[in-house]
Amino acid sequence: MSKKIKQHPLYWRIKLYLKRLSGRELWLHPDVRIDTCPSDDWQFCPKFLDQNSVVYSLGVGDSIIFDLKIIKNCGSTVHAFDPTPFSVEWIKSQALPRQFVFHQWAIAGSDGVIRMTRRVSRKGKKSKVMWTSMLDNAEDPEIIEVPCFTLQTIMKKLNHERIDLVKMDVEGAEYEIIESLLNMPNKPSQLLVEFHHRFPGIGLAKTAKCIGDLRAAGYRLFAISATGREVGFVHESRL
Repeated sequence: MSKKIKQHPLYWRIKLYLKRLSGRELWLHPDVRIDTCPSDDWQFCPKFLDQNSVVYSLGVGDSIIFDLKIIKNCGSTVHAFDPTPFSVEWIKSQALPRQFVFHQWAIAGSDGVIRMTRRVSRKGKKSKVMWTSMLDNAEDPEIIEVPCFTLQTIMKKLNHERIDLVKMDVEGAEYEIIESLLNMPNKPSQLLVEFHHRFPGIGLAKTAKCIGDLRAAGYRLFAISATGREVGFVHESRL
């Protein structure tokens, strides 16, 4: 299929519709309508962010387009987290504004150490950029061990009393992070999540339950990406 066809907005709408019909994606609809600012597959609410805001970006990979747009548009400080070898080296090669602060930690549902390995595509090819803590092969020689902390622990380490926005692209770890987040007394105002129900062993039901738990905790869905996987929530206390 040509690149030009894939870049057409109608292509993604049709693809998402067909995936929903086949039960591979959820039929999601926004709970609230608010003004948003787009950045790649993400949307955020700029009116809730300013130069005093604290933003956590979980999972860097090889792109900080979203992070830099938050900094440029809102003046907020972005704390980015990624312990994987590629991202650590890639960040060192970038010219970064002072509002971008990088941490070589993983975020998880509990404090400790997690084992990670390169993500493998359906064709069996290992990713250079993406790593996951979901180990399909426990004997993989490339497994790394990295320190991990909950959001609550990170806030204490960085002396933050609140988080204004959390963005998660953590290759399947979002479910345990959100479960831990829902027990926090000081929940983030905005929450942007890429759900990985397409990964083996996860499934759509887990994402549906996670979204239901977030809604029960006061989060309202305001944005859905063209793929249906990147979802934006804002806490009702900000509306």
